[in-house]
Amino acid sequence: MLPDILYQELCNALDGEDKIVTISPLSAAHDAFIYRLALTDGSRCVAKMSPQGGDDLEVFMLNYIHEKGGLPIPDIIYASDTLIVMSYIAADWQRSAQADEHAADLLAHMHTVESDCYGFERDTTIGSLIQPNDCCDDWVKFFIDQRLLYMGRAALEEEKIKAGQMKKLEKLCNKIPDILRKTDISAPRLIHGDLWDGNILAVEDKIAAFIDPSIYYADPEIELAFTTLFGTFGKAFFRRYNEHIPIRPGFFEERCDIYNIYALLVHARLFGISYARRAEHIIDRFL
Repeated sequence: MLPDILYQELCNALDGEDKIVTISPLSAAHDAFIYRLALTDGSRCVAKMSPQGGDDLEVFMLNYIHEKGGLPIPDIIYASDTLIVMSYIAADWQRSAQADEHAADLLAHMHTVESDCYGFERDTTIGSLIQPNDCCDDWVKFFIDQRLLYMGRAALEEEKIKAGQMKKLEKLCNKIPDILRKTDISAPRLIHGDLWDGNILAVEDKIAAFIDPSIYYADPEIELAFTTLFGTFGKAFFRRYNEHIPIRPGFFEERCDIYNIYALLVHARLFGISYARRAEHIIDRFL
């Protein structure tokens, strides 16, 4: 059941309650509710409702990856801090190899967009979690301080990881500079930041839209690593991406796992301690 205040805002956004025929739950995000709406003119749209706020930042990030990075996004019909109404895209249940190649083309293009520093002009979010983005000219320092240690300390405070696991993470952070600096490090490049299947909408061998970004400027290897964590892309994607931007030696063997510690700490805070154990297994490999 929709909270009355959000339902009224939704009706106002669509110029009246009589425009809505049906409201169907589509999915649930962390601290947000997503519905598919059928309207009287036969069209459909999606409403994402966030009672705690934050939707205005999501719209900002969507527009940023579209305008700066050239990624396709849904049409934004209405936006406030608590509600986004977007065009509905009837995405394929499974992406084809051709769609993955198209994703590689699009992402490789976005990964050419540079900044003067790692981070971003403002803090962003990943899921419902704050992602600090203080400008830094050293990628390794940024990754250690603003990704691993920040997320690890927050997870420890919330009792999503144990003190012993945090000590192991801190010990690994002393070794990470040597691991990451074995090859050249990319200049700061724009990344989506939360690439998994649910955030990539494909229709008939093409990517129709990307959603739910968590943007900042990074070494884009961290983006590629995130996609391996849950098998988002197959060989067709990496083969095509490598044609645009060569993947540096040692990525799959070492750096991919190092970068995914951050993603696992995020998931530990959002979804539970099993992800903390997965992170610990990777940490143990490098200690």
